[in-house]
Amino acid sequence: MSIATFGEIMLRLKSPGQERLLQSPFFEATFGGSEANVAVALSRLGIPARFISILPDNPIGRECMRELRSHGVDVSCLKFKKGRLGIYFFENGANQRPSNVIYDRENSAISRITEEDIDWDASFKDMQWFHISGITPALSQNCADETIKAVRTAKDKGLTVSFDLNYRAKLWNYGAEAYSVMSKIARYADILIGNEEDYQKSLGIKGPSAIGAQQLDLDAYQAMCEIALKQYPNAKIAAVTLRESFSADNNDWSGMIVSEGRRFVSRKYHISDIVDRVGAGDSFVAGLIYGLITKKDYQAALEYAAALSCLKHSISGDFALIEKGEIEKLLGGDASGRVQR
Repeated sequence: MSIATFGEIMLRLKSPGQERLLQSPFFEATFGGSEANVAVALSRLGIPARFISILPDNPIGRECMRELRSHGVDVSCLKFKKGRLGIYFFENGANQRPSNVIYDRENSAISRITEEDIDWDASFKDMQWFHISGITPALSQNCADETIKAVRTAKDKGLTVSFDLNYRAKLWNYGAEAYSVMSKIARYADILIGNEEDYQKSLGIKGPSAIGAQQLDLDAYQAMCEIALKQYPNAKIAAVTLRESFSADNNDWSGMIVSEGRRFVSRKYHISDIVDRVGAGDSFVAGLIYGLITKKDYQAALEYAAALSCLKHSISGDFALIEKGEIEKLLGGDASGRVQR
C-alpha cells in the first residue's frame, strides 16, 4: 500500500542542546514539518510514501528535496516556485522551562499555492492512502481551500484519509476560525488523530484537560472520541495521544483508539531525559498507519504507534530515524537501553 502526504516542510533552526535561542551564536539546521515527518517515518519502515508540496526554487528548496529523497520518500510531485521556505526556530526546554517554537512562515512558497499548482489526479496515481494535518490549512486561505479540494478528490478516488487534527494557535492568523475550516476537512476523514486540545480547538468538542491532572481520565477521553465519531460518521477510528507532562523532559506517554464503541489503550511509557519531543505526534501517526496497514489489529497497531513515538523522544530533529528492529525490541519488552554489541 502506498501513501501520499501533503503539507509544508520547513527549515528548522535549533539552539544547541538546551540553550536559549541566541544564547550562543549557533543554530543546528535541519528540515521538518508534520506531513513530511510522517512520510519519512513510513518510508523508513518500508511503506512507499509520497510527499506533495511547494518548495522555493532556490538551493535551500533543492537541498530539502534531496534530504527527503535520502530517506526514500517519493518527491516526484514536489513543485518548485519563486518564493521562500518557511522557517521555525526551536528552543528545547528543560525541567520546568517549556520548549518554545517561533514560526517564520508567512508568505512561504506553499502558503501562496494556487488551484493550478497541483494536479491531484496525477498526485494520487497509484496511491491508496492520503494523510493530512490541521497545520497546512492554518497557513492561508489558499492552503485551506487546496486541502479541502485534496481530501474531496482523495475520497472520490477511494483513498483512505487520515487527518491529524494538529491545532497551532500561532498559525491561525488569516481571518478564518479553526473550526470553520477543520470541520469541513474532517467530514472526509476515515481516521481522526490528535491530543485532547486538538479535538477541542479544531473540532469544538468538549473534552478533558491533561494540564495539572494527577491521572488521566480515560473514560473522558473515550467519550470525547465517541462524540467525534458521531459528529463525523465517515470516520471509523478516533485516536488520541495521551501525554502526562511532569516537566519539559519528564513525561508519561501512551495512546488510545476508539472504534465502534470499543476502547483500546496502549502500554504507558515513562520517558525521562527527553532529547526532543517535536515530531513525536507525527511518529505516533506514522506508527498507527503502519500498524493499521500491516497488523490488521487495532491493539497491535496502537502499540506500534506508541512504541515508535516513544523512541522518537530520544532523537534530535523532526524525523524519526528509527529502524523496525528497534521498535520490535521495545514492543518485546526490552526498554533497558543497554549498549548493543
